[in-house]
Amino acid sequence: MNSGQSLFEQLNELRTSATIILCIGNILKSDDGAGPLVCEKIKAAKISAEPIDAGTVPENYIQRIIKKAPRTLLIIDAIDFGAEAGTIKIFEPQQLDSHVISTHSLSPRLFVDMIGLSIRVDVYFIGIQPAQTQLGQSVSTAVSRAIERLSGVLTEVFPPLK
Repeated sequence: MNSGQSLFEQLNELRTSATIILCIGNILKSDDGAGPLVCEKIKAAKISAEPIDAGTVPENYIQRIIKKAPRTLLIIDAIDFGAEAGTIKIFEPQQLDSHVISTHSLSPRLFVDMIGLSIRVDVYFIGIQPAQTQLGQSVSTAVSRAIERLSGVLTEVFPPLK
């Protein structure tokens, strides 16, 4: 994605009429809960895309995603890409091979490849740089701000249906 564009501009370019937003993370592990916390906020806003809270088992949603056959799949997760805590960055799947670390057992690339075997879908990861992922810690201030920012932008990009 073009890093010179605002987050809104980048996400607005990815908007389609059939979008699923898959939110991944463990709310018991501090900043790793960013995905589910974003999901909670965008569900409450009743956005026009379909949010799914996959928790720590995104592979359990592969068949559901394939059946819905979205044109775009946005995957929100805490991803360590070496930036300042709370930084939000959009990645294409091939960018996640080796220089970023997800906190989940199934590799992000394998997850995308499994879906891609059945349907054509444009997939993008929205990573939030965590500050901490220790069990029992609360979400850091930087990641809390990122959750609010991303939730607000997604609500603008996918306004509630009237």
